Formats: sequence, C-alpha cells, structure tokens
Amino acid sequence: MNDNTSEKSRLTLLGLGAMGTALARAWLAAGHPLTVWNRTSSRAEPLAAEGATVAVTVAEAVTASDLVVICLLDDASVGEALADADLTGKDLVNLTTGTPAQARARAEWAERRGARFLDGGIMAVPPMIGAPESGGYVFYSGSRALFDARHSALAIPAGTVYVGEDPGFAALHDVALLSAMTGMFAGISHAFALIRKEDIAPKDFAPLLVDWLTAMAPSAYEIAGHLESGDYTRGVVSNLAMMVEGNSTLLRTAEEQGVSAELLTPFTALMERRLAGGHGDEGTTGVIDLLTR
Repeated sequence: MNDNTSEKSRLTLLGLGAMGTALARAWLAAGHPLTVWNRTSSRAEPLAAEGATVAVTVAEAVTASDLVVICLLDDASVGEALADADLTGKDLVNLTTGTPAQARARAEWAERRGARFLDGGIMAVPPMIGAPESGGYVFYSGSRALFDARHSALAIPAGTVYVGEDPGFAALHDVALLSAMTGMFAGISHAFALIRKEDIAPKDFAPLLVDWLTAMAPSAYEIAGHLESGDYTRGVVSNLAMMVEGNSTLLRTAEEQGVSAELLTPFTALMERRLAGGHGDEGTTGVIDLLTR
C-alpha cells in the first residue's frame, strides 16, 4: 500500500460536491485511476466522461482501491456512508470538514475497523485545487505512516502540511486559521461601515485597508513569543493601558457615524477586563488567558 513506488496509484473518492469534483479532476488530470461515488449519481456523469469509474454503491467504491478519500457534507455523512463498507486494510483519508473531537473519534472508529486514518483540513476553495500557483494546501494529521506512504498522490490537488500524529490537529489548525480570518472580516466590515455614508470611495479605501492589515499581521509573531516565554510585556510598544484608552475613540467614532459597535465591543470588553486585573503594561496577549480559563 505504498504509492511512493507508483505515481499513478489507484484512488477512490467519496463525495462530489464542488470540492470533491475539483479533487477528482486534479487526480484524473495527473493520470491516477479514479473510482468515484456520490449520493446523487448524476454529479458523477461529467467525471465518467473524463475517465473516472463510477461506483453504484459505497461498498463497491471502497473495494476498488486501497486509498479511499472522503469529502462529504459532515462527519455524520461519513459514518452513514461507510457504515457497511469493509475497511480492513484500507487507507482512509478524511477531507470532510469537522471538529478536532470528531476527527479523533473518527480515527478510533476507522482503526477499530482495520483501517489507517488521516484527517485533513483543506485551506483552499475549489478553484485553487490542482493549481500549484494558487497557494492552496491541506493540513493533515493522524497516521504518519499513511501520510508518508501516500504523499505523492495527496500532494497532487494541493500542497500538504503534516501537523502531527494527533488526528484532531488538522481540524484544529484549520478552524484556528478560519477563526482568525473571521475576526479579520469583522474588522474589515466595521471599517467599511464607518466610511459608508461619507464621500470616500470604497475602492480607494480598500488598498489602504489591505496595506494596514498586512503591516499589522506580523504581530502574531510577538504574541507567539509572549506565549512561549510567559512574559507578556516583552517588546510591547502599545501597551494595554494605552489601547484601552484609545478604544474609547473607536467606540465614540462609531456612535458619531451611526455605526453599531457590536463587532468591536466583545474584544474591547476583554481588554478592559485584563486591564482591570492590573496588566496595563502588557500587550493584548493576556486576553488569550481570559478566553482559555
């Protein structure tokens, strides 16, 4: 079961949504024999025309290949689809979006049924799949032996980043990055809301916003250093006392502009709580302690 000896190893793919279809086309374009299954069989027809073998049942699809990749709606769909399949000796790679706890439970479930298991978190949208220059990649965690054995096939749709033997780590990395992105989107939304009613063109403001956020992003390294060392004051330029004082201007400006501050107030409230605890000389790293207690 080692595809490092063959660049054209056989795969089975379960799930042909937008992401699954993009994955299938990447493997087909690279010349891999591919068996596909989808609950709605009509979605498989275009791939059949491109060379995929279409399985009528999940059991048939799983039997066709030692490497089985899953890209379904959710964790419950994975359990339902594979309920009656024989997984003995299979390499199961789950690219279905889920939580770390679900990935860990699914790994135990797969191992009880005789399969090696690898969980994945896709950091890409479908158009980025099969396009090396796009920057898309997939976090993988779980069986290192499986990852090493199947790496050449797994690396075809997108880059690969192995993050550990703990099956939950791929999902955790995925969700952590998406959570940071969500916070960024909140800040962007608030910024555009502030200028919305003024004679300021959004297209002119956008590059200023991108440049500013790009300049601020490396602060993640400072926070990482604080967490590693335990010293939350090291290298701090704008301390918490200064930032909390400045927050009043942010909130007052929102009020003046007729903009709700609801995207800002959760974080500003945490900063105020940390300051009240006597940590005015820190940066914002201490807010993390409030979140994790």
